[in-house]
Amino acid sequence: MKRTALLISFLIVFISSSPTLFSQNTQDEWKVGVARQNITPQSPVWMAGYASWTTPSEGKLHDIWAKAITLEDAQGELSVLITTDLSAIPKELSVSFKDKVKQKHGLEKSQVILSCSHTHSGPVVTRSLKYIYPMSSNDWENVDRYTVELEEMLLQLVDESIHNLIPAKIYTQNGTTRFQVNRRNNQESTIINTTELKGPNDYSVPVIKAEDLDGNLIAIIFGYACHPTTLSINKFSGDYPGFAQIELENLYPGTTAMFFQGAGGDQNPLPRRTIPLAIQYGKELAAAVERVLSEDMIKQDSKLVTKYNEIELPFDDPLPMEEMKEISKRDDYQGKWAQGMIDDYQRDGYLIKSYPFPIGYWEIGNQKLFVLGGESTVFYSLKLKEIYGDEAFIMSYANDVMAYIPSEVIINEGGYEGDTSQRAFGLPAKWSKEIESLIIEGIKKMVIQDN
Repeated sequence: MKRTALLISFLIVFISSSPTLFSQNTQDEWKVGVARQNITPQSPVWMAGYASWTTPSEGKLHDIWAKAITLEDAQGELSVLITTDLSAIPKELSVSFKDKVKQKHGLEKSQVILSCSHTHSGPVVTRSLKYIYPMSSNDWENVDRYTVELEEMLLQLVDESIHNLIPAKIYTQNGTTRFQVNRRNNQESTIINTTELKGPNDYSVPVIKAEDLDGNLIAIIFGYACHPTTLSINKFSGDYPGFAQIELENLYPGTTAMFFQGAGGDQNPLPRRTIPLAIQYGKELAAAVERVLSEDMIKQDSKLVTKYNEIELPFDDPLPMEEMKEISKRDDYQGKWAQGMIDDYQRDGYLIKSYPFPIGYWEIGNQKLFVLGGESTVFYSLKLKEIYGDEAFIMSYANDVMAYIPSEVIINEGGYEGDTSQRAFGLPAKWSKEIESLIIEGIKKMVIQDN
């Protein structure tokens, strides 16, 4: 009896004097839930991304997917990341979806990321890029029908990923691959194998892995900053990110691989335009991820921070109405855009002067993840890494893809990303040069707020 009493006393003293020994078992323990949904249209739908399309889709190379991962930290804080094989997430869909997620699950905008790979081999969603497609009213009805179905599938994904939560560990690390080419500083038609390519670029491959407590891989989240424009055939696919996800899920059976697009607004895969090249780039990206998974990654403590804001980005002065009228005579998307702006002005008496640009920030343990809307150019990735370190993860094409987001240098230079691309998105003018500083300062303020 005396020995038993002494043993009990010793254990009580030992446990009370060593709280960190036992808390270590939970300080890095998360809950993670994943879900996936095939979102390939079951009937022909107009494809997104290129003004050259002249007919709806004609089948598929492979299925396209939406995938969700829910993270819950040790304090019960919840977040959901959804990745999709889509060209764009228009504001209309994003707002509706997030409102419904909040109603059902109580999650704020900061806790939900709705992202797209920007594949140019996915379907049109809502009225995104409405001026560039020569679509009939019946074509638009098919798009509307698909959009309703898509939102329902995305909402179901959130439900399933929350329901599937299990204890897990989370690890992060950056990899590298180098098939992106800065398309503004290199002429595609003149590039050969010995051409010296010019930047700027960001070759990082951010990787997040989730494992269950037995060390089994649950999910792989990875990104890259490069347009998925290897393909231009009229068949659905995820382009190189789709092939990368397929490759990783074959390498790691039972795992869900999720791709997010980086700040690749001015980056293209070159050379391009063939299926074998799309497969090659997919395998190169998957190999970069595989290398990271094979090395020691940084285990992240079970601590989640999520933030979100919208910054009003101003436009430059619109073209004079007389110039708009001249452009409206053209038989292309710019003519349709000009007529649309004229109609808006005649109806409302004004053209919008700014746009609410979404920015987000997550900390997964100590891993920083910056989330930008639009087609952000690589400048924003390089600038944020200059401020917050090379290991920061940068995601773009998330929550609302409303236009290219150029740097001040690109706005001064002009060209597609700096000037005329805004017309494809139905915006009244190019961006003001102020947007670069507004975005960077907005992110700085958001990061330090409440920290």
